[in-house]
Order: sequence, then structure tokens, then C-alpha cells
Amino acid sequence: MGLYHGSEFGAAGGGAVSLRAQTAPLGLAPLPLKPRRLSRLRSLQLVTDLGVGVGSREWLRGAATCLALCYAAWSFSPGMEPLIGASPAPIAEEHWEELQALTISPLAYGADTGRRMAPTDAVQPLLDAPDRPSVELTAMMGFGDSFTRVLERAGVASAEAGRVAAMVAAVSDPEGIKPGTVMDVRLGSRSSLTAPRPLEALSFRARLDLKLSIRRVDGRLMLTQAPVPVDGTPLRIQGRVGTSLYRAARAAGIPAKAVETYIRAIASQIDIGDLGEDDRFDIVLEHRRAATGESESGSLLYAGLERSGGKSLQLMPWQQDGRVQWFEASGVGKARGVLQRPVPGVVSSDFGLRRHPILGYTRMHKGLDFTAGYGTPILAATDGVVAAAGWAGGYGQQVRLSHAGGVTTSYSHMSRIIAEPGSHVRQGQLIGYVGSSGLSTGPHLHYELHVNGVPVDPASVQFATRAQLSAPELAGFRARLRALLSIQPGATPAGGDGTAHLAF
Repeated sequence: MGLYHGSEFGAAGGGAVSLRAQTAPLGLAPLPLKPRRLSRLRSLQLVTDLGVGVGSREWLRGAATCLALCYAAWSFSPGMEPLIGASPAPIAEEHWEELQALTISPLAYGADTGRRMAPTDAVQPLLDAPDRPSVELTAMMGFGDSFTRVLERAGVASAEAGRVAAMVAAVSDPEGIKPGTVMDVRLGSRSSLTAPRPLEALSFRARLDLKLSIRRVDGRLMLTQAPVPVDGTPLRIQGRVGTSLYRAARAAGIPAKAVETYIRAIASQIDIGDLGEDDRFDIVLEHRRAATGESESGSLLYAGLERSGGKSLQLMPWQQDGRVQWFEASGVGKARGVLQRPVPGVVSSDFGLRRHPILGYTRMHKGLDFTAGYGTPILAATDGVVAAAGWAGGYGQQVRLSHAGGVTTSYSHMSRIIAEPGSHVRQGQLIGYVGSSGLSTGPHLHYELHVNGVPVDPASVQFATRAQLSAPELAGFRARLRALLSIQPGATPAGGDGTAHLAF
């Protein structure tokens, strides 16, 4: 049941006010309300602007209302005491062993799943059970695995596994054992039912050129090394580009990493999109083949391209001034591309006319502003020499780099400078950190590029660098190139739309 009142005001003679009360249709008598009391109720404001009339009655009433509401919210709020949960009891060693054997995890990462089943409480040991004189099994090195862990998984005691690892470390690095290496393990007879089995024999391939075997002789473990002859003749692979250079090279048996290096090398000379289907790639890789049949490929030694229409390429990596660079057969190295972004931030102000946010008038903005957080690393856009590093007036802390061809780049408003004047820097090398020094409204990088003293929009610039080998270096370079090109490939089908020619 509800009750409501309604009022209507109208002008009467002599300014009299008439009031008519309405009630819900429940047969209830209307409540008489005096006009003065009703006017007072209408003027009552519980929600008061506390910023106006400080200290007045209305302000005090509003403050009291606010405090009452805050107290009500606080009184009904939940407590902040932490809830103490029940901590599970630690797993016993025998239960943990059982858990390791039953959990699901990849075997490639050295899991115990499926290797050996740990005994449960239902297993009853037999007092007169015959013990096997030896146990032969295989263990495998997984990704991220350790040599000691592999032996322990196979059943070798922890102390003995540590001694075996120390013996192996004396002749080869145990960390260098490749994932997937299979180890043949033989465990001997145990002294008691609870004692671990001693290691009797272990053999595995430590490296491509070294096989190790460990045997127990008169109670002592003895290590035997068996060197494996390895042929280090580079591998030469040729094929037709077809519809996709990457797919054709992969179909010819070239590792993915080598294909990526090859594409980057030839992309420094020509546009990859201009390759024709009848063009042929010529690749020489580091390659090692053991006498037992195993082989492994290494880095790219030569990148050649025979074009059906256009200039062919013969490129070979060569180290100059401590840096490896691809050089043409003539001894000239060329690299082209775009300048590296000095910071990962977005461009907040482009090159061109703009209204200066501090000075308040329009003037030429000679570079790009990159929005970046305070302390963000600033990297060199390309190779160069540090021409200046220090305070530069409104630019604040600034580093200016000089590059070939009259090109200079500057990096301003830094918080800290790392580069030293006169030092050489490589593309992507750290030179400082983002700050807000000088005339700056906040942390950002102001990046400029000048060509012969004229400011240029950095976003529209591509670069090309050239390096020339000296006479002594050129002689060694050409001798190495002739040796690689003298490898005579033998025809071997590779499938796909390319034919591979291999030479060992």
C-alpha cells in the first residue's frame, strides 16, 4: 500500500494560494499541509555544493550529509583482513617420484613420462626376488636438458652422475651435446634392493668428430675417446628460382637460416621483386660430414645469382674493420636500405612548418619528433662517427653523428648521453636515452637528418653505403672466392621446381 501527495498552485484573489491534496484511490483522507511547511520542504537541499558558501547553514548541512553517507558506506564495507587458506602438505620424496613418472610433459624436454614407472603403495617387495644382473637402456638429451639430469633419469645415482659429467667435461663440453643425442646406458647389479644400480657402461656422440664411451674396469670408471674423421669440404647447392626463391631454396635442402641470410645478402644489391623464374641461385655453405654418415651445415659462405636478364651477382662475406660485410667479386661492398628508427615510439610531429609549442609562433620543424617514455634507449640510425655529444642550447643534450656522403643525423632532448665524441658507432648501437632537456614540453626524441647542411625529411631517405677492400685484403678475398667457386657440384635431384647440385 502506498500513499502519495500531489499539489497544485494557482493564483487566487488577493494573492491567496489554494492547495488541493490528492490521495491514492484507497479511501484515505488527505493529509493537510500548510503552505509554509511545504515551501520549506521544497527549499530543503540535501545535496549541496561544498565549494560555495563555506560555513553557512546550507554548507554545514551538506557536509553533514556527505559525512553520513561516507560513514554508511564505510560501515557496510567488507573487512580487509587476509583470508588464511589451508596450505597443502609437502609431497614426500617417494610420492614426488611417482608424480614425475605419471605427469604428462614432452619427452623432448627431458620428461620422466613413460621412461620408468615409480612404485606405488600397492607394490610389495619380495624378499627372495631374483635381481637382474644388468639393465640396458637408452637415454636421450632433450631441449634445455642437462647431461647430469639425463643420467639421473636413466637410473644413475646423483653422485655417480656428477662424477661422469666431470670426466666428460675434461675432454668436451657437456653443454655442447646436441638435443636428440642418444646415449646407450648399461647399469650393473645392485648391492641391495634399495641401493641404486651402478653405471657399468655409457657411450654417446659428444660431438660430430668425437665419440665417448665410459666403462667400469676393476671397480673404476674409465673414459675412452674415439675421434671420428670429418670432411669439412663446403657444400654447394644450385637451383632455379621458380615462383618463390625461398621455397625453391628450401626444397633444395638449404637450411632456413641460411636461406634468410642469402636473401638479405642479395637484397642489399637488387630488388627481390625483380627476380625472374629462370634466374638461378648458387649457394655455398659450411658443411661437415663424418665418416659414419652424420652431417651438419653451418653458415653461408657464398651467395651467387645467375640472372636470365640482368646483372649476375657474386657475393662473399668478408671482415673489414671488425665487421663482416658482403662484398662483390670486384671487392666492393654495398648496402642499401632505410634508416633504422632511433626509438620505437610513434611520430608525434612531422617534418615541415608547425607552430612551436613553447615559443608560440610558426617556424620550420627540421626533423621528426618521436613520442617515447623517459629513459627509452636511443639507437644510431646507421653507421657513423660521433661528431658532437653534449649540450646544444634549445636542443638540450644532443648527439650528432657524421655519415658518408655529407650526411649527418642528430638526436636531441636526451636525458643521458652514452656515445663519446670521435667514436665509431654501428647501426642500432646505443647512443643515449630519451629525456626532456632543452626547450621541450615532455620526454621525446627530436631527430634530424642533414645532407650537406640542408635539413631533409628523414622519413623520405634511403641510404647506400660502399666499402672498398685494400690491395692486400683484395688479394686474400679473391683467393678465397676462387677456392669456393672451384667446388664442382654434382647433379642430385632435389624435387620441387628447383634442381639441387651438391658437392662434398
